[in-house]
Amino acid sequence: MAFAAFSKEVTANMFTSVENQFITKYLPQADGDAVRVYLYGLYLCQCAEEFDAQACAKLLKLTPEKLTEIFGFWEDCDLVRILSREPLYVEYLPVNAAVGKPKRIRPEKYAAFNRELYKILQRAQKDFKPYEMLRILEFLENNPMEQQAFLLVAEYCAKKDGEKLSAAHVLNKAAKLCREHKYTYEQVEADLADFNTRERDLSRIFALLGIYRKPQESDYGYLEKWSAAGVETGAVFACAETLKKGTLTTLDALVTELCEKDARGERAARTYLAEREKVTDAVFKVARRLGVKVQNPRPYAEEYLEKWLERGYDEESLLAIASLCMKLSYGFPEMDALLDGLYTQGIVDEAGVKAYCAARNGQLKLLQKLQTKCGVIKKTQSALDMIATWRSWDFSDEMILEAAGRSAGAASPLPYINKLLSEWKREGVRTPDGISDRPAARQDPYKTEAVLAADERSEREHYYAVRRAAALERAEQAQRRAAQDPDFSAAERILKAGEIELAKAEIYAPEKLPALRDRMQEARSRRSAALAAAGLSEADLIPHFTCEKCSDTGFLPNGVMCDCYPSKRL
Repeated sequence: MAFAAFSKEVTANMFTSVENQFITKYLPQADGDAVRVYLYGLYLCQCAEEFDAQACAKLLKLTPEKLTEIFGFWEDCDLVRILSREPLYVEYLPVNAAVGKPKRIRPEKYAAFNRELYKILQRAQKDFKPYEMLRILEFLENNPMEQQAFLLVAEYCAKKDGEKLSAAHVLNKAAKLCREHKYTYEQVEADLADFNTRERDLSRIFALLGIYRKPQESDYGYLEKWSAAGVETGAVFACAETLKKGTLTTLDALVTELCEKDARGERAARTYLAEREKVTDAVFKVARRLGVKVQNPRPYAEEYLEKWLERGYDEESLLAIASLCMKLSYGFPEMDALLDGLYTQGIVDEAGVKAYCAARNGQLKLLQKLQTKCGVIKKTQSALDMIATWRSWDFSDEMILEAAGRSAGAASPLPYINKLLSEWKREGVRTPDGISDRPAARQDPYKTEAVLAADERSEREHYYAVRRAAALERAEQAQRRAAQDPDFSAAERILKAGEIELAKAEIYAPEKLPALRDRMQEARSRRSAALAAAGLSEADLIPHFTCEKCSDTGFLPNGVMCDCYPSKRL
């Protein structure tokens, strides 16, 4: 025995602690005497004075046998352990350590419940196995849910599942309600009524999204989430109608977007979704004009289209700009930069955009003509701006093309064209006839001597290449014209084959030479006759170069530069 103890006065002023789990889990299923016995015994555990079972039974107005029976009930609940029955000695256990071993279930307590449950199962054409019925009774023993409330849950599950009804589903639904502290008939009835409403809403959403399955328990979490966010059910329906097909996850993303735009009401949601649909459609149209593939239009709508539309650009204007950008190999970022520039210039209305696009398309056509004159020129805004500048100097397309022709072979054609046009502008030259024969100044402050030398070499090579190509082209045209005559083609084949046969005969069969020569002479005569009939001669089939010394190559056979290159071009 301890050497110190509380006095009766201290003990009287102390508190007896009862765990909440006892109140929620065990107290509702115990009768009043059982609760009184448990609480008084718990109080006695804190008292140091001697107090036997007889005195306890007398104080609580119970018989000793009844007291023992009640502690036997609590032992079944794993809340006490009876160490001795004569005399009665009980050890209290912590509530959270109770494992809930099977209790002795009194059949008379659940007779009416079983009859009602079997009626529900009969209507559903379902039969629970004995172990399933035992699990249901054990659930009622271990949880404070009323029997009538549980029957309401079973009836709901039977209507919902039909022949697929299972004890597990009924128990899971009842356990969920218990976790939400809904134990009475009225509480369960209210919850199931709300659940039926949510089930109808979810079924409609499934139909709108093209989901062909029954709603699951986890699906209702979305409805609770949207409701908690203040989104009206009509707004959710509007989102599902907009998507037409998808999952609850995609629908949740759209509803979240509504919350971000503060469009939680049905009217506000439908207005926003209609505008959103318009913007999305515009994204795809612009993307097709640009030649860009878009899978998810929302990032493009938020970053580009919404801004462009807010600035006052209509769909037709945007499509016209997109068509222009496609010719320049632009995507969305480049088109955005172009529109930023137009907006800064005040070009927003349809007429302004139309005039801008017409001007740019005219510049692009001229740029393509320039490319045929002086080689590849990149299609950039800078190149188009240069063309616009040249036109602002009152130069006709004819003069611009003349400058392009003179820049052919230059390493950088555009700067050279600009140089020529600036000189002609200063000299007041407006027609090709007014261009002097003197060489244009070629000094460029941005070019090194090496670059200038390379440009001059390119120009010289281009000069000779054009002359030589012209001579070769004339000869090839005559050759193609003559080849249209079958007699000429046949004679040509005999002559080509005869050259090989003559070479072989000179070495291996000299006796065949006379016959071969006669055959080839006959072919030459037929060839000449065919040429004459076509109005041609042998000379027409041979290229006639402007310079016989270098054959329009710029170099003599000994490698020295020919003097036929005009000195005025240097």
